[in-house]
Amino acid sequence: MNLPLDEYQILVEQSPIMIWRANTSSGCDYFNHRWLSFTGRTIEQELNNGWVEGVLKSDVNRCMETYVSSFRNQEVFEMKYRLRRHDGQYRWILDRGVPFFNGGIFSGYIGSCIDIDEQVAADEYLSQQREKELNDLRGLLPICSYCKSIRDDQGNWRTLESYIKSHSKTDFTHGICPQCRKTHFT
Repeated sequence: MNLPLDEYQILVEQSPIMIWRANTSSGCDYFNHRWLSFTGRTIEQELNNGWVEGVLKSDVNRCMETYVSSFRNQEVFEMKYRLRRHDGQYRWILDRGVPFFNGGIFSGYIGSCIDIDEQVAADEYLSQQREKELNDLRGLLPICSYCKSIRDDQGNWRTLESYIKSHSKTDFTHGICPQCRKTHFT
């Protein structure tokens, strides 16, 4: 089904994603309304490589390297970077660009971006929780309930004294506590 041009325009401008287009010289020549609303900038400010001004400085080199390399090879790319929103806050963006062709001739790129800031924050939180859990597990010693031997990293069971001595600078002296003396020797 072919839609009239004005309906295509509505789809592109009101789509819930940010859309951009770059010409054959790699300069961006179009940004949809969602992009401009997100950044709070005008189309004139964003054109060519003006959009890069909104990318967090520490992400610029990686971002541009991906963009230029993919453009040169006419390959699909996907990259994540932080883009300044209209309120000054930097948000994680997932940007996917694909080469487009007109009559079989390379004509540039069309890209779409989505705000993934909440997903990145959730992933970071889960990663921190996993690391905390692993650290907690690393602190557990598998110990026999009866003889108090400890299983080492190779799966061998060793006496408590032997295990602790091999993992620290601790030496042991032996004695008998009052409770054991009473239980075993009276």
